[in-house]
Amino acid sequence: MHPVLLQIGSLKVYSYGVFVAIGFLAALWISGREIARQGLDREKFLDMGFWVVLSAIAGARIFHVLVYWRQYAEAPGEILKLWNGGLVFYGGFIAAVAACVVFLRRNRMPFLPVADASAIGIPLGLAFGRLGCTSAGCCFGKPSTLPWAITFTDPACLAPLHVPLHPTQIYEAIGGFAICGFLYITRDRFKTPGMRFWTMLILYGVARSFFEIFRDDPRGFLGPFSESQAVSAVLITYAIVSILRARSKANAPAR
Repeated sequence: MHPVLLQIGSLKVYSYGVFVAIGFLAALWISGREIARQGLDREKFLDMGFWVVLSAIAGARIFHVLVYWRQYAEAPGEILKLWNGGLVFYGGFIAAVAACVVFLRRNRMPFLPVADASAIGIPLGLAFGRLGCTSAGCCFGKPSTLPWAITFTDPACLAPLHVPLHPTQIYEAIGGFAICGFLYITRDRFKTPGMRFWTMLILYGVARSFFEIFRDDPRGFLGPFSESQAVSAVLITYAIVSILRARSKANAPAR
């Protein structure tokens, strides 16, 4: 792959950063359209997007550094080198949700409708981000003999070189595009506020937990499970409980 997309003299434009930026813009664009379709304030949503993006990047990096704190303790200067990869989706997601909640409360906007609109954009943004991972060679897979295995040859890549590997980054990108497409096509079927958001958490959590099986980059501290699988389990449980509670309220007899 090509970690460096463009180099002019000493200036380097990294593929990872470009794809992450495209992902954020794509997520804001499609979610902004959904916000407007729901009759909510699109301008305020885009204003919120600025803080959400900053929070997501910070949270994604902090989560990664905490998981690999021994590595960064030996080389603290690496913490700020975001172009080398190392943004954990769930860390960014949790920080972004926190920023979203604070912003919406201050601006008196409802959380669940905004979360439902964002549920379409989140997997889309993630899909583009995983294309960046493919370029950088991070989040690489286990050795594979499958015909679609990918081999990294660029010395700047973070993946092992000249070894056919599971294209785990592509798996996740395809999963992200598929989840986005499904939620977009079925967007009018979700009548209960929050239902689309919770469905997204379940779909992504299941997909992420499955794709983690094929990853081989150093991860986790939870025995056979990665930190992402653990977080997926927590969020899937939260989403299922939220859906059951919402359905219970909807079916409760009026008093």
